[in-house]
This record gives sequence, C-alpha cells and structure tokens, in this order.
Amino acid sequence: MIVSRSIPLVTGFVTLSHAPYIGRFAPSPSGPLHFGSLVAAVGSFLRARAMGGQWLVRIEDIDPPREVPGSSDDILRTLVAYGLEWDGEVFYQSQRLDAYQAKLDSLMANDLAYYCQCTRKQIHAMGGTYDGRCGALETPLESGAIRVRNTIGIDKFQDTLMGEIHLDKAFANEDFIIKRSDGLYAYQLAVVMDDAFQQITEVVRGCDLLETSCRQESLFNLFGLTPPTWLHLPLVCTTPGMKLSKQNHAPAIDIAQPQASLNAALQFLGQPQVEPRQQMHLMLEQAISQFDIELIPRQTEIILS
Repeated sequence: MIVSRSIPLVTGFVTLSHAPYIGRFAPSPSGPLHFGSLVAAVGSFLRARAMGGQWLVRIEDIDPPREVPGSSDDILRTLVAYGLEWDGEVFYQSQRLDAYQAKLDSLMANDLAYYCQCTRKQIHAMGGTYDGRCGALETPLESGAIRVRNTIGIDKFQDTLMGEIHLDKAFANEDFIIKRSDGLYAYQLAVVMDDAFQQITEVVRGCDLLETSCRQESLFNLFGLTPPTWLHLPLVCTTPGMKLSKQNHAPAIDIAQPQASLNAALQFLGQPQVEPRQQMHLMLEQAISQFDIELIPRQTEIILS
C-alpha cells in the first residue's frame, strides 16, 4: 500500500449535539489494554478535554471470534484506574446490528452494494486489488460477502497532525467489503455509521488506520454525511512495521500503579511530564493544561527503546 503525506438514540444514550467537540476511544474487546492502547486513549482524551469537548467510549464488539470473554469490563476498569472518565454511557456496537443491516438492505435495494464470492487467491491473481467483477455480472450473486459500489473513491484527505495524506488510487477506488462472507459486519461500515450516530467531530487514533480513513471518507460521502476530521497518532512499535498489539501478545498495562505508565504515554506523545499523584484525575488535569498538539511527533511510528 502506498501512503504519502505532506507536512434515533439507543436506550439511555444522551444526545450530545450541543457539544462543540466530540471525540471517542473505541477499543475492541480482544484483550486487555496495552501501552499502545493507552497512548491512543490518552491522546484522544487530552485532545477532547483540551478542546473543551466530550470524550466517549465505544466498545467495538462485532467480531466475536476475536473477542476475549471479560475484556470489555477489563478495558473499562483500566480506563477508570487511569482516571480516563468518559461522558455519557458506554456505547456497544453489538447493540447496533439492526441499524447496520437496515443500511445494507438500503444499499442493496439501490444497487449501491452487491454480493461477491471471490477468494483471496483470486484477488491476489488480480494484482492484489479487487476488480469489481462480481458487481458486473448479468445475473447478480445471491450470497457471499457484500461489497459497496465505491463510486466516490477518495484518495486524499487532510489529517490534523500529519497533513495532507495521499493514497494509492487503486486502493482508494476498490469496491471494499462492508459485510463479511461469515455474516459479520465489516469495520468500515460500522465505524462510519457509529461515528455519524454519535456525532463524532474528530477521530483521534493510531496511524495503523491512517490509510483506511479514505474508505471511511468515501462512505461518509456516499451516505450523504459530513465526515469528522482526522488526527492520527504515531504507532508504538517494537521493531519497524511491527506495532505493539494484542495479537502480538503485548503485556497489559499496570492498573495498580498507573502513574508511571501515564507519564510514559505523555512522553511518547511529546507532552511534558506531570507530577505523580495518588489521585489520577489531578495528573490528568495537569496534562490537559499542558497539552500541546504541536509537540506530538509527526511520524507514523516510534520504536520503543
């Protein structure tokens, strides 16, 4: 992948349309939070609070095969231990399946999506980018994965930190999957619908999702929605190209003595250290008062020393 850059409500959910800024942290419950997750959480939290806005927490629990029992509650306990208190109720994507399906039904009915049965091997033979062949069949398929007709194909966007991002045109124009062949809803569909539903004004997350932002921009435009702004933080990596992740068995962060890890996350983000205190909210108040977006390194990854 070529990426270049130049410097209606669920029960109990609170309407947040009055907020000038709404950010979010959206972990998947596939394991405990590690240092890379903490960096993303702290970065999005400080940005929202420094902007005087709301900070929401969304649990992206629509991929059961990857989920670890108890992880959702463990993640929330960890956020509380670090003083990262969210606004409103925790939002669970698993409560939104009917909304995702309704959107898919509408797209299919308007010929804006279609079934595809191509395998990874077939797509590899196409050069690695899907060529839309199932969408051109005279007799449409009636089962398989569902792909969106990507008529927008946005191949560049502005990132608040990284500047103007340019992506490979073939990737940007590909008809990508919005429902998997195993019946699970794809991340791209769910994240766009939920960012719009929660009125997110800026998405702050790691650079591992930098290139997929163009696909989300395309969906926002296809759905007639205004996309949020983007702010992608450097990834925490162990070696070049190897991010710290749950899949790579990254260790869970310490919730018994969180002060050191919080200061380490601030240092990673280029922010001034704060005075260690027993009450985490006091450390965060200082971090918010000192937060300066211009100090965040403008690079896609940083190797842990």
